[in-house]
Amino acid sequence: MPSTPKLALVVPTLNEAGNIQTVLARATAALASVGITWEILVVDDGSEDGTGQAVTAYARQNNNVRLLTRQGQRGLAGAITYGWSQTDAELLGVIDADLQHPPEILPALIAAVLNGADIAIASRYVRPNSMDGWNPVRKFLSRISVLASLAVQRREVRVKDPLSGFFIVRRECLEGIEFQKTGFKLLLDILAKARIRSVAEIPFQFAVREQGESKANAMTGVHYLALLVKLGFKRGSRTEQRP
Repeated sequence: MPSTPKLALVVPTLNEAGNIQTVLARATAALASVGITWEILVVDDGSEDGTGQAVTAYARQNNNVRLLTRQGQRGLAGAITYGWSQTDAELLGVIDADLQHPPEILPALIAAVLNGADIAIASRYVRPNSMDGWNPVRKFLSRISVLASLAVQRREVRVKDPLSGFFIVRRECLEGIEFQKTGFKLLLDILAKARIRSVAEIPFQFAVREQGESKANAMTGVHYLALLVKLGFKRGSRTEQRP
């Protein structure tokens, strides 16, 4: 990897007009002092609320921001991997557009990777009480989902928050590997399949969405269960192939 690698941060969007310019302003401010080349790629899945127009207006004032639009496609994981395919950056990142992830910890994530980690994850479970704003049902479901992931995580790189949507990874760890295009939990797929040898988890305080609507629904759970089954089957196949 070059001594001064480039970062591409993907922000997947679907009807996030109320949040996107604030996300971009906070992210560009956080990245202004990191000392590496960077760009922000907003991958929009055909928003109908003016999200694309808001990004375009912001990008006129900041050449580091680009809008990529997908028509007739849906899926957070697919939007992220599509954005990564449209850049030559050596470091690939993702952050949600709903302001629940604080862009201000981007420098800490970047520093962790530059200091040797293959992937740096913004984690909700490193520090106690990081999700105090969540309702008890959502907290419970999140914990159960993390516990369910233990069966498919690799023991040598097991993490506390394998379902985070805020992380930075080295491109070289992903090259030649196909990941899911549907669902929300791309990180778990990466941890199970990619050439990850070292992980850093950076704690953060998970915020509450203030504008727009969550995209999580019953199908989110269905896609997650399907991913667990798929990864579990592949892990079982690898185990059977060992002498």
